Amino acid sequence: MRAVVQRVTEARVRIGERVAGEIGRGLLVLVGIGRDDGPDDVKYLVGKIRDIRIFEGADGKSMDRSVVDVGGSVLLVSQFTLYGDIRKGRRPAFDAAAPPDRARALYEDLVRELLAVPLPVATGEFQAMMQVELVNDGPVTILIDSIRQF
Repeated sequence: MRAVVQRVTEARVRIGERVAGEIGRGLLVLVGIGRDDGPDDVKYLVGKIRDIRIFEGADGKSMDRSVVDVGGSVLLVSQFTLYGDIRKGRRPAFDAAAPPDRARALYEDLVRELLAVPLPVATGEFQAMMQVELVNDGPVTILIDSIRQF
């Protein structure tokens, strides 16, 4: 799994005119599911999202608190294009991305595991054309890749 994690003061996902998911302070997580990903990748990513210390501490120390520590939320958005490969040619190939049915199941597992943390979780809509709006705080953006991490 690949994730782009952004510390935000607010973020929302629109599908047409409808707001599908919205949070205040917390993390916007764009997540791509790879062809070889499985339950261990879900657990790894949940742990990283839950525990990554990228919020300021009470004493002003930067990168000292997690989203749980600050009472923040997570907006989780599926994004298969994180597995786009442009090493050959100019048009991205998505061969490394999981097929939609498998990706949907792992994405739903990820949502379920984050809710069990417990964390307030909002989502986009799997396979929908979405507009993502955010105010990146910092800016702070972290890349997480579960490949060969466990």
